[in-house]
Amino acid sequence: MRPGQFARTILLGVLLTAATTKASDRCDRPQQRSISLSEHPSNGTHSVYVKGQVITTLRFEQPVDPSKTKLIGWEGRLEPLTVVGNKVILEPIRDLNRDEGLPLVVTLTDGTEVPLLVRPPWPKKDNDWAPIHDQQIDVFKNRDSYASMHASLMDALAQNNALTEENERYRKEENSIDHAYATLLANGQAKKTPFRFVASARPKDPDMEMVVEVYSGQGKAAAVIYMTNTGYADTWEFADAYLTRDMTRHTKQSFALRMTRSAIAPGQSGAIAVVADKSAFEKNGQFVDLALQIFRSDGNQQVLVRMDRTLIRQ
Repeated sequence: MRPGQFARTILLGVLLTAATTKASDRCDRPQQRSISLSEHPSNGTHSVYVKGQVITTLRFEQPVDPSKTKLIGWEGRLEPLTVVGNKVILEPIRDLNRDEGLPLVVTLTDGTEVPLLVRPPWPKKDNDWAPIHDQQIDVFKNRDSYASMHASLMDALAQNNALTEENERYRKEENSIDHAYATLLANGQAKKTPFRFVASARPKDPDMEMVVEVYSGQGKAAAVIYMTNTGYADTWEFADAYLTRDMTRHTKQSFALRMTRSAIAPGQSGAIAVVADKSAFEKNGQFVDLALQIFRSDGNQQVLVRMDRTLIRQ
């Protein structure tokens, strides 16, 4: 096959879609955590992160007074507040918008008022792509109680384990040749990599001008998405990226990703580069096609790129 024919074949295999649908199997990660109340005013109001059609339970050490427990602005957003003994149950009808925050005041039977703010899920850190929603929150008034200290210890251990894993991931990325290639590609330095340009396409989006390029490599494949925010008001924010075999999370493959910026304000441009090793394309001893999905912060899919198995050069 002549090079021109090869490029046209790959170009037909690059499937590009605008951000019009939700990822059906892309789930925010639930979590159980604890809150220790403080009398110090500088600590502010704790947030509760909820997801549409998913129940979040707040569990207190003492019974809750239903008549004095109020959620402001819940109509059309959440089901009526439910209080059962020492538990408050929240069930959003839909996902809250990013800028929505609903004040919640929980009053215990001893008269203690606990102010909270009900918010949509959001990443804890810029590099934590999957937003987290609360499944259960244990609220402790007495910081010195056994239950409170045990919960604090468990949280500290979990945070330590997460930091250890994160540091190990950063260490591996620093020494990863694929991450180095992705950095070069994202910064427009493809000539400094061993990849060969194969094809490009321009997906349609009313608020984002995009160019997608795919590259072939020796035992590797790559894609670069260049984006310019042509909208007039909203900042585009990166949320997630999946490289899968059949559009479901359980077939997610490992890859290297680098971006020039995770948030693109109106008029700004940015780039996302992905490098995948041939092992990601292997299934039962054969190469298969993969789908690269990029999601933005509102949960919508921004672009879908078919990573054809023929991009892998032997």
